[in-house]
Amino acid sequence: MDRQAIFGYGETKKESMCVRCRGFMALCGRRVCPILVKAKTYLDLKNIRDSIAGSAPPAVFVGSYGYPRVIAGPLIPPLTGDTMVMDSEKWLGLGFDDILRYRFQLIRSKSAIDVTSAREPSGVLEKVQEMVLSERPVDTEATFEKKPDSRVAFSMREAPAGPSAELKSLSLIDNPSVPAAVDRVTSDRDYKAAPAVLDLFKCNIDQRQITRLFSVGLLGEKNSRRLVPTGWSITAVDDIIGRGLIEKVKCYPTVDKYQVFSAEALANNVCVLLMPTPWMFEGLELWHISAPSWHVDSDYELYDGRKGYASSLAGAYYAARLPVAEHLHSIRRQAGAIAFMEVLNDWIPLGVWRFRELAKEALSRPPQPFDTLEEALKELEKRLRSPIRPWLEASRLYRLTKEQKLLSDFF
Repeated sequence: MDRQAIFGYGETKKESMCVRCRGFMALCGRRVCPILVKAKTYLDLKNIRDSIAGSAPPAVFVGSYGYPRVIAGPLIPPLTGDTMVMDSEKWLGLGFDDILRYRFQLIRSKSAIDVTSAREPSGVLEKVQEMVLSERPVDTEATFEKKPDSRVAFSMREAPAGPSAELKSLSLIDNPSVPAAVDRVTSDRDYKAAPAVLDLFKCNIDQRQITRLFSVGLLGEKNSRRLVPTGWSITAVDDIIGRGLIEKVKCYPTVDKYQVFSAEALANNVCVLLMPTPWMFEGLELWHISAPSWHVDSDYELYDGRKGYASSLAGAYYAARLPVAEHLHSIRRQAGAIAFMEVLNDWIPLGVWRFRELAKEALSRPPQPFDTLEEALKELEKRLRSPIRPWLEASRLYRLTKEQKLLSDFF
């Protein structure tokens, strides 16, 4: 079968890749198979029965299937102590095996819950909300209807998760450690969700915790609170914080040179080009599986922002845009930006966090400045792992920048 027919380019088809393979068809030819890593990890979980006690990161999963009645519950490892690394998304320095081992040790407890229950939570949801308030692991006990099964959950937006089972009962053994800002914002039932997210971000609350709070319905006005599927929450929080920062960035002067940044890890390569123009942003994504045609997906926005959802890149667009806005806000400058996101053949679906963290890592490094766009593109050509031509052919902002005249061009 043709490889392009197997994988496709849309988000839905990409997401089904590991489900098709199941670790034994060798469709991708990558060196590390997450299914086989999962099997090795399960050898350490063979003594798990229909109950578990451990320190929850505190992580939670809210599914989208069956919406508005969804499957939700905490992720609990059979371990005690500091387990925050299992749900931190600060994983760039780790290998695939380490990340998957962390994620597959998190037992997914499942309960069917109506999304509007977040307004007046009770039972399992009330305890889940209490757990998610914490900035540190919470000792937790759970009883399941039967022993967790061995199915693995992959997604394009979220980190993978391990065995799952229907939840029978849930108990919190210790009291959650709740930051003052989290307590203040979640207790305010008249505070809209978007300003609440920005408030928490300004108070240096970890973005992963903000996403959890958003997902379990702890943010927003009382009558608007609801459970939000984890994948949707990740993108919503990226978008809300990004838009908030962009409005500030638009008030700053532009950068004075073209700048190139890059970082590579976990079979992904991210390059960022900043241009001396007013704010605009484009995300470009190329999967090496598309060679030799080198298909590039694109979404972009101009100064006034997007009118609709970035459907081609989906969550990857908002994950890459946020670090660019953060960086520009930190240096008090605005710029046009293009994020080049390469997915290499050894890729494993770990979630869109990788683009956010790679862009953040790239932008934390000293930039390489250039006087002209042509010089910057020559440098990009060295840093990309694929030909630059298909990238430029797909880029709307590249064409716009080449055609746009600046005031300086007339002097």
